[in-house]
Amino acid sequence: MKLFLKEHSFLIVIQIIQLSGVIGVLWLDGYRDLKLSVYAIFLGLVVLTGYLAYHYISHRHFYARLSNPLMSLDDSYQKTEAVPMAKALDQLLKAQYKHYHKQIKTLEKQQEEHLTFIDQWVHQMKTPLSVIDLTARNVEEPESSDIRAETDRMKNGLNTVLYMARLRTLEQDFHFKPVSLSTLVKEVNHENKRFYIRHNVYPEVRQQSPHITVETDEKWLMFIISQLVNNAVKYSTDIASKMTIAIYEKNREAILEVTDFGVGIPTQDIKRVFNAFYTGENGRTFRESTGMGLYLVKEVLDQLGHRIEVESKEGEGSTFRIIFTSAQNLTSV
Repeated sequence: MKLFLKEHSFLIVIQIIQLSGVIGVLWLDGYRDLKLSVYAIFLGLVVLTGYLAYHYISHRHFYARLSNPLMSLDDSYQKTEAVPMAKALDQLLKAQYKHYHKQIKTLEKQQEEHLTFIDQWVHQMKTPLSVIDLTARNVEEPESSDIRAETDRMKNGLNTVLYMARLRTLEQDFHFKPVSLSTLVKEVNHENKRFYIRHNVYPEVRQQSPHITVETDEKWLMFIISQLVNNAVKYSTDIASKMTIAIYEKNREAILEVTDFGVGIPTQDIKRVFNAFYTGENGRTFRESTGMGLYLVKEVLDQLGHRIEVESKEGEGSTFRIIFTSAQNLTSV
């Protein structure tokens, strides 16, 4: 109704001015019959009202469609009344739908090709890195350690690129199954043992029970824990010699905590640490920061249905807490 009145407001004003002008001319010409003037105005308004009522009734679905936003592209194929304006709108929306649908298909194909290329490229790069890593073992120290450290950094970077490329198709990549948090943490620590030694920061595992099991995707959760562990070590180097990984239950929920005793996160940065490409104050000191690690962690956990919390105090360290709901905590079921 609002759209209808807005469209015809000018017509209503013109009609009122026209009636007033005709009555004014007759009045100035000497025809000063008040009853006749009122009757003429009444007839004019009746005709105008009748026209507006007919036009609104015959076009009400058309105006309703214009007033309500489309919930999806498929809504473009809705049909309205068989009036010229409505038919023109239907044809326009259908043409627009076909145009956007064609563009979307093209973009999806390009994205799929890009994802395939990134996937193949990452795996191709891992092969020469493995060869370099094996070759470095025959090199004398400290050159050997330096070379292997750089290859580890490159491998971590390639993995981040690969997971970032797969971010848009997360749901298709998930495989949920029961996962032992204790076992998974052991695997993460085993894969990062050289990283711990190189930075002289070692993990201390604290677990309420070694049997806490959750419903999740093992591969993606391992990537998430590795990201948190790498950050904990990186921001603790030359400050603290240990970090802790705690596994426990609280209020029927399973919780995995990664705590470091390093530089901590400035108060003004805590709310933004999960934003893409945001490095904050620490990013100016630690040049290796890309701002993508915690962004990936948050995005993946949201898709998995897990929560993440962060607590930190500048100069004292940080705690990142992954929370598995009571439904996901198979130990409590």
